[in-house]
Amino acid sequence: TSVTIGGATPTAITNIRVYTPSLTPAQLAAAIGVTEQTFTVTGLTTADKVFVVGPAPTALCPPVTYRVSAADTLAIGFVDLTVALCTPAAGTYAIVAGRS
Repeated sequence: TSVTIGGATPTAITNIRVYTPSLTPAQLAAAIGVTEQTFTVTGLTTADKVFVVGPAPTALCPPVTYRVSAADTLAIGFVDLTVALCTPAAGTYAIVAGRS
C-alpha cells in the first residue's frame, strides 16, 4: 500500500523506514567549509529521501546536508565555522527514509 502526499502534483510514498544508527564522525580539517562524510546504514537506497535528526550538534561544526550517496550509505555534510579543528557530535542519529 502507499500514501499520497501533496497538492497539485501529489507524490505516492511507498515505503517509510526509521533507522537509528550510532555514528561517530571524524574530526574536520582546520578550515572553514563543508566536509561530507559517509556512514553505513544498511537498508538505505538511492531512491530514499532522508530526514535526519542527530544528537545536539557541536556548536562550530553542525551538520548541514544529508543524502543517500549509494546503497546502504548515508552522506552527511558538516560545516566547519572556524579555522580550528572541530569534531562533529557522535551519538544516535534518527533517520527517516521515505521512498516514492
